[in-house]
Amino acid sequence: MYPPGAVKIISGHCLRALNNWKLLLSENHSMVKVCSPYEVDTKLLSLIHLPVKESRDYYSLADIVANGHSLDGRIINVLAAVRSVGEPKYFTTSDRRKGQRCEVKLFDETEPSFTMTCWDNESILLAQSWMPRETVIFASDVRINFNKFQNCMAATVISKTIITTNPDTPEANILLNYVRENKETDVADETDSYLRESINLNSVVDVYTVEQLKVKALRNEGKADPFYGILYAYISTLNIDDEITKVVRNRCSGCGYIVNEASNTCTICDKDSSRLQSFFLGFDVLVDLTDHTGTLHSCSLTGSIAEGTLGCTINEFLAMTSEQKTKLKWQFLLERSKIYVKLILSHRARGGLKVSILSCKLADPTEASRNLAGQGHT
Repeated sequence: MYPPGAVKIISGHCLRALNNWKLLLSENHSMVKVCSPYEVDTKLLSLIHLPVKESRDYYSLADIVANGHSLDGRIINVLAAVRSVGEPKYFTTSDRRKGQRCEVKLFDETEPSFTMTCWDNESILLAQSWMPRETVIFASDVRINFNKFQNCMAATVISKTIITTNPDTPEANILLNYVRENKETDVADETDSYLRESINLNSVVDVYTVEQLKVKALRNEGKADPFYGILYAYISTLNIDDEITKVVRNRCSGCGYIVNEASNTCTICDKDSSRLQSFFLGFDVLVDLTDHTGTLHSCSLTGSIAEGTLGCTINEFLAMTSEQKTKLKWQFLLERSKIYVKLILSHRARGGLKVSILSCKLADPTEASRNLAGQGHT
């Protein structure tokens, strides 16, 4: 888990490995010398890519998902490829302790997306070095839990976890070949993975008004975790038919992030957009959502979620005339919709609240009128 030259001394327990010997260090009789990679025997460097567990001793992601509750709380090994690495999120606990977390999306031949969360500084730093769709990891001794809110299985890096980056094993090489062969396929669906985060919309049941969401956001100040809800609201701003507002952007097929237009590169993967096969067009629309209590400004509607909302693919949209785009816009403006939203506190977002739309469909009038009050979820 640690790069050449790094030494970690762990007190209280020993990490279980395949060998049957221990290295004991004491302050009085031992000395640790940190040497540079240039001083290390090259034969030793190859050991960095050998997992500490038997190379076939792991669960596929599909097996974890299929076993569900039976693996809840279990500590297992995982072999998977990295789909995306989130930015570290900082938080303060109720007893004023500061912490951080980082979510990594994994995948393999059997499962398109699976969440692994890092909580300690060392694993978070390690995760930041991984390249989406290029890095394979063998994570030994991760804890598996069932996330009741997201209604899915997830992995957590714990104190005894050891992560081997790009392991040199037959199983890892097979997975890496799979990743390379499928790198450019189905990338459009991955654009929204960092928004959806494997959320089962059926698990989102709380109905809010705009005002109630803003109040809840204020109460959540200092918390890094997103929260979710349902709005029965109007799309009050939808600029898809003017020449000034840009609603279609290039995204990186490796990580799904928007390409920097000035440099024509992905700032995450550092890929040149002249390699056309590494990029794809996707919706990136900002809309305002309004109900009888207020407005949420600049809500993000992107990728396949936008395609499903507008009822057209990106190519069909680009082929439309301005008149056709205007007609499409007025199918949604001032029509009440049932909207699933994800909200994150962010000082960089307008009003300090980043709102992402997970689903948006015209609402059933009877259902909407029954839920307009928001059921008091403040």
